[in-house]
Amino acid sequence: MLPDDITQNTSPAACPVPSEQLPLNQYEELLESWYFRWATLDFARYVKKMVWLWGWSLIVAAPVSAASFAPTKFPLQFVLFSAAGGILVVLLALIRLYLGWAYVSSRLADTAVVYEESGWYDGQIWLKPAEILTRDRLVVTYQIQPLLKRMQATLGVLSGTLLLGAIVWRVL
Repeated sequence: MLPDDITQNTSPAACPVPSEQLPLNQYEELLESWYFRWATLDFARYVKKMVWLWGWSLIVAAPVSAASFAPTKFPLQFVLFSAAGGILVVLLALIRLYLGWAYVSSRLADTAVVYEESGWYDGQIWLKPAEILTRDRLVVTYQIQPLLKRMQATLGVLSGTLLLGAIVWRVL
């Protein structure tokens, strides 16, 4: 016997979940979003976006670095500190990007959809029929998982770069 707050219906047409809370619609919103679409770009354009963001973040990081390390007196420290500040901004943006995609991925992979009809106080649960669950999990496997792996690799490279910079800093 299912609890009262769980709706089970095998007909996709009888889905009680509001359309904006359906995981597949949330996935499509991410695909259309200016920012979250970055993860779906081909590799060269994806890297270009990350470098572009890093370049713009240097506009803030370089003056802060210059205030701490005079570029003429401590050029290597200035460059390392500026680059690290820029990388931190990219890391924060990438973490936000990753969390958005990971959230939708988990909603698609779950067997049940938690939703609200009119507000936070009336949460409901809808169990996905087998065909919807299969479709959603295929989207996760073939569409979202490659994006998440790419972002994980990027996070690893950026973290490694920061670590390498910290080692060089320590040697100075």
